[in-house]
Amino acid sequence: MGAMRLGDLLIQARRVTEQDVEAALKRSQEVGGRLGENLVAIGAIDQRTLSTFINRIPTEPEDLAATGMDEAELIDLLLKLIYTGRLQTVRHYLEAVKLPYHIVADVVKTAVDRALLQSLGSRRSENLLDMAYGMTDAGRAWARNALERSGYAGPAPVALQEFCDQTNLQKPTNELITVERIQTALQGLEMDQNIVEQVGPALNSGRAILMYGPPGNGKTTVALRFASAFHDVIYVPYAVSMEGQTIRVFDPAVHHEVSPANVGEERSSFVRQDETDKRWVPCRRPFVIVGGELTLEMLDLRYDETGRFYEAPLHMKALGGCFFIDDFGRQLVSPTHLLNRWIVPLENRYDFLKLHTGKSFRIPFEELVIFSTNLDPEDLMDPAFLRRLPYKIEVGGPDAGRYRRIMQTECENNGFKLTEDVFAYIVNKLRREKQMDLAAYQPRFIIDQVVATCRFLEQPPHFEARYIDYALDNLRVKRPNEMPAAQRTTAQVS
Repeated sequence: MGAMRLGDLLIQARRVTEQDVEAALKRSQEVGGRLGENLVAIGAIDQRTLSTFINRIPTEPEDLAATGMDEAELIDLLLKLIYTGRLQTVRHYLEAVKLPYHIVADVVKTAVDRALLQSLGSRRSENLLDMAYGMTDAGRAWARNALERSGYAGPAPVALQEFCDQTNLQKPTNELITVERIQTALQGLEMDQNIVEQVGPALNSGRAILMYGPPGNGKTTVALRFASAFHDVIYVPYAVSMEGQTIRVFDPAVHHEVSPANVGEERSSFVRQDETDKRWVPCRRPFVIVGGELTLEMLDLRYDETGRFYEAPLHMKALGGCFFIDDFGRQLVSPTHLLNRWIVPLENRYDFLKLHTGKSFRIPFEELVIFSTNLDPEDLMDPAFLRRLPYKIEVGGPDAGRYRRIMQTECENNGFKLTEDVFAYIVNKLRREKQMDLAAYQPRFIIDQVVATCRFLEQPPHFEARYIDYALDNLRVKRPNEMPAAQRTTAQVS
């Protein structure tokens, strides 16, 4: 996708609507002026909010020095891209390296002067972007040598300091989470209102959150909904450079690139002439989830011995968003060791990473960290660390009223009729015979099991006592004092 423009970005960040942009574009045609000026004029956005938003958009480097790379590094990168991607024209070079034309044109000229590239002329038009070049034998040898030093062949990286500055501009605490946003994010979930009132302040604080409670009551589901409470657009670099080393950051599995809103042909109008820096990808705030597979090594830079470049750790990819540690306490690494790794980042809002050369460097730690566990928090961590988690939210099981509403929703979704007798039968079986607490996951589990039984027996979906018993037996292994399901009543529950 090409660089997004102001109208798209404002819409995606929910600062304005598509109708606002259409109205501003219409006014621009009538009285002139840029899109931003007209958005302010029609009252769609105030000038301060607009200016703050624009100042966060990375602008393309003015010259080679502003890229953070020297000429030799850029020649290496360009020749690797041409060699591995079989690129032919300047237009292709620009798309691959993500730098402005005047910088790429200067590097191409230098490569031609050094007999690394040779001009093949313009194949389609007089447009300089369609000028084609071929690699000479010396150019191919140069590219192979460059690939041996570093296999990274992608968009030009941004300098570490530029990455840190941009990360600080787009920290999660810059965005205010309101009650309305939380309620919208949790729409469709039967949640205790107390949780809603605790979640908002916790998200706005930017501090670590501990979610705890018995399994199956929606801790993970609730945490996943948090992502939709954040509307802002942030910018993620394809890669970061540090002392000649390249760290790949943008990850399509983690970072969700925002797409154009398709508002008129002139949606690309910017408030100023500066183009966006295409080395940065406009994305939603990332939401990274790790579970029992988390190890301490996953929180360090991963050096690719073959490619000779680095992959950013997951918490670096989560900057500007949320890092969710599910099933905390069930990792291979002990909770104590894992918590000790987080003390400095959580307290000081920065972290240290180390290159394989031994060189350490600092990055901001501007992200929301959420620990989720179904174990007793006091068994997992000492009181000193518990104090470092200022927000502790218990997600417990539903009461009978909420449980019935959850069951009713599942029944309606699957064509079942829920009667008081059926509901009482299920709750009694769970609490008395199975000795289980009510949990939010149980209604869907029970309905799915009964549906499967009915389908197998070629019957329309309906409740029968033995069908429910089969489901509850799969929910929990039968206790010794329970009689086999075959000996129970086969009467239909109505």
